[in-house]
Amino acid sequence: MRQIKQTIMTLAALLMCAMQVNAQTARVTDKDIIGAWTLEWLQYDGEKKIMGGKTTGYTQFKYYGPDGEYACGEIVLTRDGTVVVMPHEYGTYTFKNGVYSEMGRPASELKMTDKTHFRGRWKNRSDSWVKQPNMPEKVVRYIVDYCKLKKTPADIQQSIKQNIFK
Repeated sequence: MRQIKQTIMTLAALLMCAMQVNAQTARVTDKDIIGAWTLEWLQYDGEKKIMGGKTTGYTQFKYYGPDGEYACGEIVLTRDGTVVVMPHEYGTYTFKNGVYSEMGRPASELKMTDKTHFRGRWKNRSDSWVKQPNMPEKVVRYIVDYCKLKKTPADIQQSIKQNIFK
């Protein structure tokens, strides 16, 4: 009986060591956020979860560059099969030691669950994102460049205010 207990204790210790080594090798780093991401789902407090993707014809796209470049856009698949990209914002992000901020806003919750998934929280919204490592660079650059257009130059803004919002 004593030998069985020792054997079980030894096996348990070995299993715990193996689990610890596995956890260390699967460690997620701040650099793992770099790349293109799409929305898996979002949910506002007290409301139903909204799924992103083909079934809803709606998703969001985020890009995190190695130099702090950040872009976010919404993407809609219309009933006639046309894809519409709507720029949301373009600017910078920081992610260091698990502390995340985009566009200079106060830090928000972002938890990398593994190297290809993260969950976030901003005000009354929770969301889940999936990394898209095979997204063609041509698509990524198009969406990022399109999001840059969100930054309307000051002279054009002034002209729009004078001519459209008179």
